Order: sequence, then structure tokens, then C-alpha cells
Amino acid sequence: MISTVVWGTGNVGRAAVRAVDAHPALELAAVVVHNPDKVGRDAGDLGGLGRALGVAATDDIDAVLATRPDAVVYAASGDLRPDEALADIVKAIHAGAVVVTPAMYALYDQLTAPPELREPVLAAVADSGGSLFVSGVDPGWGNDVLPLLISGLATTVDVIRCQEIFDYSTYDQPDSVRDLVGMGRPMDYEPLMLAPSVPTMVWGGQIRLMARGLGVELDEIRETVARRPLDTTVTTRTMGEFEAGTQGAVRFEVQGIVAGEPRIVIEHVTRIHPSCAPDWPSPPDGAGEHRVIIEGRPRIEVTVEATDEGENRSAGGNATAVGRLVSAIDWLVDAKPGLYDALDVPLRPAVGKLGRSRR
Repeated sequence: MISTVVWGTGNVGRAAVRAVDAHPALELAAVVVHNPDKVGRDAGDLGGLGRALGVAATDDIDAVLATRPDAVVYAASGDLRPDEALADIVKAIHAGAVVVTPAMYALYDQLTAPPELREPVLAAVADSGGSLFVSGVDPGWGNDVLPLLISGLATTVDVIRCQEIFDYSTYDQPDSVRDLVGMGRPMDYEPLMLAPSVPTMVWGGQIRLMARGLGVELDEIRETVARRPLDTTVTTRTMGEFEAGTQGAVRFEVQGIVAGEPRIVIEHVTRIHPSCAPDWPSPPDGAGEHRVIIEGRPRIEVTVEATDEGENRSAGGNATAVGRLVSAIDWLVDAKPGLYDALDVPLRPAVGKLGRSRR
């Protein structure tokens, strides 16, 4: 069994605990938490499994890494603490672990990552024999392996478009929704996530990764951003009130330009209430979905709807992103030490998992 640590128990970490527990080749060795109120709680409780796993959460990172675990699922956020997240990840690699994480979006396409991020990871790999695989939580497979796979079904391809269309009122991360994305903020407030160059910083790696997979050269990467205010005040179940006149919907694109035209596009359409921007693309049930559209001959459209933790679509997206990462661990353990991306790590069937949730 591959001893595996889950580091962080937020939206991503909860799903990671469940995924590690369900994987037939993995053994949950430890759960690392930051919140002192979670220290000592059973991993099954923190993961929402409804049963105990006999693993008590700890905040003693050094003690956990001193046991030399085979793998670490780094589920702590890196959005507002990228330097700290990189230091944590490098520390885990130095302990000899295979690390999988969605936290470092600059490493989605690791070959074009900034040297100040790439070099510490490569040094840790060379020093210890660990590995790193980064894939997005938005989810990564929807912006790399899935569109590339589907593109191979087409006779001709004009545009590849990856869409995330979501009602953010179901997303239980108030700081991210209000501060990073700007929902409920005045229209003259500039959200960090929408500031010039930031969308490219976050999703540009996936554009470059798809271009590399398709064998095309990018002229450049462009951004478009549109915002809409709420017409009326709305109240959400998880995040309270959002006032009329404040930002209620966002639509942006990160465009890979090939031969002067946007050919590889990652688009996000997010709302805090379905009444805002009704003319923009909407999911059929109003909750959320991911789409991949191949404009060409034939035109191909694939929609993925995932739910978890009840009927929560945002939790479903997190869970599938985590599934991609956790399912890669045993492959990475058998592979040579290195820094990997989505073109290196195969998307694999659920061998040994069928019916496992009924045990």
C-alpha cells in the first residue's frame, strides 16, 4: 500500500480524504490541518464520510513528513499564499514524497513555468527522488486531457472552447467569491482575479499545454472580461446578501491566438444569482456544468455535470479534479522522479474502485 498524506481539509481536502480512502492502492497515513479546532478530529469526520477512519488530524507537519510518506495530496490553497504553498510542496518533495496538487497554477504547463518556481522543485526532486504533478481544480482535466481527447474525434478543428458555467451561490468560499472574483462588490472595485494579466497567469498554462498537445504555435494569449451588476438584492444560502447594483455576474475568456485568431479558449461564466446576465450561457438546471466545444467538422459538444456532498455542483467539480490527482499517485510512484504535467500523466480507468463505496 502507498502511504498517503492529505494536507488540508477544505473544499479540496475533504474530497481528497474520500478519494484516498477509496483508492485500492493507497492508505491514508495522516491528515494535516491548519485550523486548531480540527486537530485531533478523525479524518472520516473531516472528509464527510460518516464513519471513522482511525486517523486523527494533526498540525505537526514536520512529524508527518519525518515518517517519509510515499505521497502527499497538497490540498491547501495557493491563491493568496503562493510562496508559502511552494515552500510546503518543496518541503514534501524533499521528504521523498510524490506530491499532487491543484495549488500551483503556474506549473500547469511546467515546461514554461517561471524559473523561480520550477528550479526549487527540480532541485528538490534531484535531492530526494520525489515528484510533483499539478492539475487544476477548475477542473484541470476539463482544460487539458478532455479537450485534447475529443479533438481527435474531429475531421477538422477550428476552435477548441472549454467552458465553466456556474452559480457561485453554491460555492462555500466567501473570501474567494467576494474578494478574488468580486461578487457583491461595487462595480468600480477591481477584483484580483479579473485584473489585467491575472487570468492569463492562472489559465495561460493550460492554454500553452493544449497548444503543445496540438502541435501548434501560439502568437500570444489575450484576455477579455465582462461584468454585470445585480438588478435586485438577492440572498444566498451559504454567503448571505448581495446588494442590487453590485457585481452579480462575470464572463471572461483566456484566448490562445493561432495565426491571428482565437483558436484555443478557456471561458468562465459565473453568477451569484441566475437572474443576472440572463443572455449569457447558462447551465440547463441553473447550478453549473463544464463544457468542451470543438468548433469544426463535425461540431462536437460535451457537457459534464458532477455533483458531490448532496447535489452540490461546485463540490462535484472539486471531487473530479481531486480524482484526477489522486488516481495519478500510483502511476507517479512507479515512474521515475520528476516534474510532471497533464500531457505526461495518463488519465486512467477506475481499476479496483467499482462498487468500493458500498463496503
